Amino acid sequence: MQAKDLISDIFPSVNINDKGEKALVRMDFFKISHIPLTDIDGTYYGLISENEIYDFDLVDKPFTSYKNVLARPFVTNYEHVYSVINLFTELNISLVPVLNEKEKYIGAVCFRDLIKFLGTLTAARNPGTVFILELDYHNYSLSQIAQIIESNGAKVLSLHANSQKDSVRLELTVKLNTTDFSAVRQTLERYDYKIKAAYGKDDKIKELMEERFDEFMNYLNI
Repeated sequence: MQAKDLISDIFPSVNINDKGEKALVRMDFFKISHIPLTDIDGTYYGLISENEIYDFDLVDKPFTSYKNVLARPFVTNYEHVYSVINLFTELNISLVPVLNEKEKYIGAVCFRDLIKFLGTLTAARNPGTVFILELDYHNYSLSQIAQIIESNGAKVLSLHANSQKDSVRLELTVKLNTTDFSAVRQTLERYDYKIKAAYGKDDKIKELMEERFDEFMNYLNI
């Protein structure tokens, strides 16, 4: 998945000659706190935030006098979606501008569209079983875990690894395509894997997915 595949069809930018008031109206309508400043030829000047508009007294003034001091975060259209996630994480912005090979503005990725993509990436809507393995990072072998799962007729739909700072322990959250986890559980336990939790019902899976979503949101707000 590339950045261009997540560009919103309806997301606006603001012309560099517009006044701050217009930007504020659009921010309020789309429930965002940043908006791209562009020109008619696609030139991208940077992102302006709601706070900056007020701090620099731009509500009734055009942005032209402020264009050279704007932060200018962006990704190019063929960068991987992980680059988009990285900018959201590092800068705590509400959208990520996307430029083409000539560095012309072609659109933006909104946070809500990224979340929809992550829902697809984790196979959250697919029926199946979710289980959590707790293991030592140095003993982590994805190939062995996958072999155990597939030898019991199951398939991995998604996998998420989570490690705590200053810890050698790793939590591996795995989503399978089957609701019958018994055979996989028995084989994993025979290989001395510690199963911290397993969820086979829709309500429990939803609960776990919401927990993982909250963890991701907290991570973005660091």
